[in-house]
Amino acid sequence: MTDFKTADLLDDNEDKPLQVVQPGFNNYGGRSKFAGEIVTIKIYEDNSLVRELVAEDGKGKVLVVDGGGSTRCALLGDMLAEKAVKNGWNGIVVYGLIRDSVDIGQMDIGVKALGTLPLKSVKRGVGLRNEVVRFHDVTFTPGQYLYSDEDGMIVSPVPLLGE
Repeated sequence: MTDFKTADLLDDNEDKPLQVVQPGFNNYGGRSKFAGEIVTIKIYEDNSLVRELVAEDGKGKVLVVDGGGSTRCALLGDMLAEKAVKNGWNGIVVYGLIRDSVDIGQMDIGVKALGTLPLKSVKRGVGLRNEVVRFHDVTFTPGQYLYSDEDGMIVSPVPLLGE
């Protein structure tokens, strides 16, 4: 499933209502290219739900974390990323920050985030799961599909690669 280019997917599917995520995300994972069915969480400076989700089976899925774009703490670190790899997640997109970026860069998972910060988040168990979230001019709907490579990310209501 990693044999694609987002530019080609856009060109080849002009008849579909594809969305293009606006620039601003950096690649941090060991995989620069990843795709899968979207699972969402909406949190703010509390990564308790990230911990819950990466502990679940993520085969064929991408976790989209709407962290409100906060730059005050990291929502993903090496321990949670390692758990995501162990449970088969294809990728994690964080609308916020991560930490332990060098270690995450060695892992077989795609990770995109706005940046890095060494400060961890609080853990109060607050957040929403499987909600439609919106950031960077894109609506991320659970059950739709995200495709990410070095050029950016696109979202499709239907699978584009025969997932």
